[in-house]
Amino acid sequence: MLMIRAIVRPEKSGKVMKALFEAGYVAVTKIPVYGRGKQRGIKIGEIHYDELPKELLIIVIKDEDKDFAVTTIVENARTGEKGAFGDGKIFISPVEEAYTISRGTNEL
Repeated sequence: MLMIRAIVRPEKSGKVMKALFEAGYVAVTKIPVYGRGKQRGIKIGEIHYDELPKELLIIVIKDEDKDFAVTTIVENARTGEKGAFGDGKIFISPVEEAYTISRGTNEL
């Protein structure tokens, strides 16, 4: 199993979540986050915004679903045809164990 953490623009998170749901990934955790990427924030006039609002989406998937899930996220989170700075980032890491709290059982 793999955990995908996708940091996306807030205005794109609904579209990404809908696409994931339609692709069969119904369990998603969404958390509002703030940060900056390589662009180091944004300057509008004389004001520099160091931390920008984003949404963190977390899903756990089967290893063999990785490419499909990543493509689904990228296609729905990207701004415009080629994308833009600040569209976000996707991180993937292995999941060694997972438990359902209500049952106390290991789900892997």
